[in-house]
Parts: sequence; structure tokens; C-alpha cells
Amino acid sequence: MRLCLALLLLPLPSIAAAQVAPSASIGEMAQTPLVKLSIVETLRTPPDEASLIVGTQSRALTAVAATAANREKTEKLLATIRAQGLRERDIQTQGIQLQPEYEWEQQPGARGGRQVFRGYLASNSILIKTRDIPRLAALLDRLTTAGADSVSGPNFSIADPLPLRSEARRRALVRGQAEAFEYARAQGFTRVTLLSVEEGTSYRGTEVVVTGTRVMDAQAAPPPPPAPERGGDALVAPGQLETGVSLNLLYRMER
Repeated sequence: MRLCLALLLLPLPSIAAAQVAPSASIGEMAQTPLVKLSIVETLRTPPDEASLIVGTQSRALTAVAATAANREKTEKLLATIRAQGLRERDIQTQGIQLQPEYEWEQQPGARGGRQVFRGYLASNSILIKTRDIPRLAALLDRLTTAGADSVSGPNFSIADPLPLRSEARRRALVRGQAEAFEYARAQGFTRVTLLSVEEGTSYRGTEVVVTGTRVMDAQAAPPPPPAPERGGDALVAPGQLETGVSLNLLYRMER
């Protein structure tokens, strides 16, 4: 958790702006100075889904034979994947390739050599996603037994980070209110009013700007979902992932 605080007593007119008459005197504006806070609130939770890319390869002297052999191998792999209870929407072909293979052959008694055609390589890669992380190692065993020649991953993620972001946002707003009031009390003020919120999500997020009436009650955010239970799988260590928000909060001090 990182907390950056900046206290602004606004506004202070510059020399360049002296020709423009302010709408209120400096004394009047000093009666309600502003405090700007930058708060990052992060939650760490175990992931609840993992994605893998598994692949098959087949070699033959002709393109037709290599493609046919790889098709048979891939169909067997897909049948094994579906037998593990994965949903169709969590199974996606990533790429199908067919390419010739050559080998450099050195000529006896000569300086040079030549490329010798050895056949064709056909390959297929499949992206799968599982939410049964405790059985991930067992899934890997079944995939390799079914003919998977390559495995890439796992890449862990959180299926629905929105409740976690809501909780992080709630905590950030509570901290912001407390910190702003601490500054206000130190300056002899009795309360603060939130003027604007600017948010940048730090996990799987995009820049979001929230102002005015779109600021929701901090107490309305739901709690984060419970962490999934973990089994005794020693091969795979999912660890924890961070979900959080970064807020720029602007408050007005009031008496």
C-alpha cells in the first residue's frame, strides 16, 4: 500500500495572472483551502482461474501425411480436455501451422554443403482455461499423456475482479476522508467536503474519471469474494495476485 499526500492552499495568484481580477479575494479563498490526496489501495488474493497453451506436433514426408497425423493427435488431445469438464468457451484454437523442414548436410571433402529436405512439420496450439486450480497438476499430467508435445503456462488470473476493486475503492475513500480530516484539523478546520475523484485502476483496468454526483457511498461496496480452497498440489504454486485502485482525491476544508 502506497500513500502520497499533498496539501494545497489554493489559489495563490501569480504575477502573470495579476491583470485578471479574481472572483474572490485571497482572504476569502483562504477560508476554504483545498487538500489533494493520492492513495493507492491494493488487495492480495489467490487466483481462481488459470490458462494454458498446449500444443501438438507431427512430422511426415508429405504435407498431407503430416497434417493428417497432427489432426488425429489434436482430436485425441481435445477429447481429453473435454473429458476434464472444461467448458467449450474455455477451449480455443490458437494456431495451426504447416512448414517444410530442412537439414544442412556437409559435403565430404568440400568446403560447402547443401540443404536437404526432410519432410513437413504440422502443429496445432490450443488455449484452455480452468477454474479447478487445485487439480491443475493432474490436468497437466493427463494432457501430456494424451499427446501434448508442448505446454506453456499457467497464467493465473481472477475471473471477476470487480468486487475486489469495489472493496479497494471503499478502503481508499475511507482512508482519504480520514487523511483529509487530519490535515483540516491540524489547520483549525472542523470538516472536509469531497470535491472530485480521479481513478486509475492498477489491475486489469483503464483510466476512469469520476466527479460530482457519481461518487457513491463508500459503505455500499460489497466485500471481496472468499478465496477458493487450496488442495495439496505441490507442483503448482498459484501464489496471490494484486487487485487495486489508485485515487486522486480533492477535498475542501471547512469550518
